[in-house]
Amino acid sequence: MTAQDGTTQELTALIAEAVSAERITETTGKLMSKWVTEPQFGQYRDAIAAKIQDGAWEELEACFWEEIPFGTGGRRGPMSEFGSATINARTIAESAHGLAAYYKEASGQATGRAAVSHDSRNRSREFAELTACVLAGHGLKVFLFEDIRSTPELSFAVRHLKADVGVMISASHNPPADNGFKAYWNTGGQVTAPHDKGIINCVYEATEIPQVDLAAAIEAGQIEIIGEDVDAAYTDALLKLSLSPKRELRAIYSPLHGVGETSCYRVLQAAGFDGISIFEPHRAPDGNFPNVPNQLPNPENPKVFEPIIEHARAEDIGLILASDPDADRIAAVVRPIGGTEYVPLTGNQIGALLADYVIRKRSEARPPIDGAQGNPFTSPLTSDHYVVETLVTTQLTAEIARSKGLQVVDNLLVGFKYIGETMDDRGVEHFVFGTEESLGYLAGDYARDKDAAIAALYLVELAAELAAEGRTLLDQLDDLYVEHGYYAERQMNQYAYGPAGKALITGLMDELRNSPPEEVGGVVLTSVEDFGSHEVRELPANSKSADLPSPQGNLLIFRGTHDDCRIRFAARPSGTEPKIKFYLFAEPNGPAGDGLAAQRAATDARLDEFERALAAWIEPKLK
Repeated sequence: MTAQDGTTQELTALIAEAVSAERITETTGKLMSKWVTEPQFGQYRDAIAAKIQDGAWEELEACFWEEIPFGTGGRRGPMSEFGSATINARTIAESAHGLAAYYKEASGQATGRAAVSHDSRNRSREFAELTACVLAGHGLKVFLFEDIRSTPELSFAVRHLKADVGVMISASHNPPADNGFKAYWNTGGQVTAPHDKGIINCVYEATEIPQVDLAAAIEAGQIEIIGEDVDAAYTDALLKLSLSPKRELRAIYSPLHGVGETSCYRVLQAAGFDGISIFEPHRAPDGNFPNVPNQLPNPENPKVFEPIIEHARAEDIGLILASDPDADRIAAVVRPIGGTEYVPLTGNQIGALLADYVIRKRSEARPPIDGAQGNPFTSPLTSDHYVVETLVTTQLTAEIARSKGLQVVDNLLVGFKYIGETMDDRGVEHFVFGTEESLGYLAGDYARDKDAAIAALYLVELAAELAAEGRTLLDQLDDLYVEHGYYAERQMNQYAYGPAGKALITGLMDELRNSPPEEVGGVVLTSVEDFGSHEVRELPANSKSADLPSPQGNLLIFRGTHDDCRIRFAARPSGTEPKIKFYLFAEPNGPAGDGLAAQRAATDARLDEFERALAAWIEPKLK
């Protein structure tokens, strides 16, 4: 036995002893043993061995408790030097290898084209260059952005450059310690079935991974650095979608230390919105997000707006926009006319406002906007046109679309990739608007992923039209409630970390499936739609009453009744974070008309009580 064999034997013995003593799980032990014994992980072996010999089992558990999965947005998680459960050079290289290997297998081609981009997160440039080198190592011609760009521009670039695959290095709105790998297919959309499973299989089968030298590949033309030409084409594509000539508006925009200045702010400036300024403390791209409260750059969280609101109040600005670090999602905060407090709009409210705006403007007989020649939105709307949203998005958007005679696709699982897939399946010539509750929106045919830039353009165009009438986005939202009824939505996120947390989340989903509550906060639950088993079950018997068509996924939607309104809630484990998400909906029994204040008060009170009761039922089960 060589000295090396002896060291390996010693390490595997220490791992086995730790498993036996329950310092680490059995899964962690198996994955760690793989990394210290198999040659493809050789460069990490000494660092792992040092941790094993130091007895750093808690740290090792965090690094190896699972093989980091592909979720709704690809692979995402905490960064580390090594480990199957984290984002590191090896797991990024495996992801790029899996994408390239599967593409060649599925296409039957020995070569192809790939586009690669990254956001402002720590190590994002390193991971983007590594991805480019692995894809080039597989024989693909790679187009690598010169610097940070938005996720939707990567989606655009895949289509614009006629690439076969694309990669975005980003962890969206996650904490600074995280990063991720988003995989795209030739449509410009994130990978969906069957490609997702094919890529995953290739990722997990990775051993030796081909890789070229970056400088040599650039010199040889295998990797081409791209930038301004694609930027200009992307910006032009969005400007062609303009729906209003109104440009008189004061507002402030924050990229939250992300890439949004390269897309959202660039488009707004190019569109002529000179009254929109950028929030300087959040302007510099920085993966530590130093000036964002708690360094958590999620625009769904109203706390991120606190420093911006302070500035806006001092400058007498009534509208604030903020995009997440990779600029595919955007949020807005509005001050009412004559008011002093700033009101955050939810993703559902923004989606309804934008859907209504796009439908109304496209229904008007009007000449093309200056600078918008070639606008694909000049054709009149017909009964063949459609709006798309996910199963956990407000039905107010669907009600608006149906009231205008449009079709609605609203049976999609969570993830904007399903909206992009629907666009290609049904045809983009009749696509009007796509939206999901988590601040994701898209119009036009230039991309297949949500885009904060097009949403920002439409929000400020709508706000400018309303400002000319002495109104705000809040007034327009109330008009929608008067016409269609007051829709209220909430979210609850319950976090549970590590293997123990994963087991708790799995157990809670099992209990919701098998032993759901009969009544929550005065609301009697009457049915559940189980998208895992493809069936509708009547409650409280929990007996099957009907088959449920596709899609299939780990999602439950419960429906209940109450005199005040209709209640439903959805439950699903997150595909990108260690949490289970609950979506709560209160839907009206009819238009609000002159009774909006009363309908709003009754509905909010009912949803408040329901939320408290559901939280009380859930929380003990995750401890």
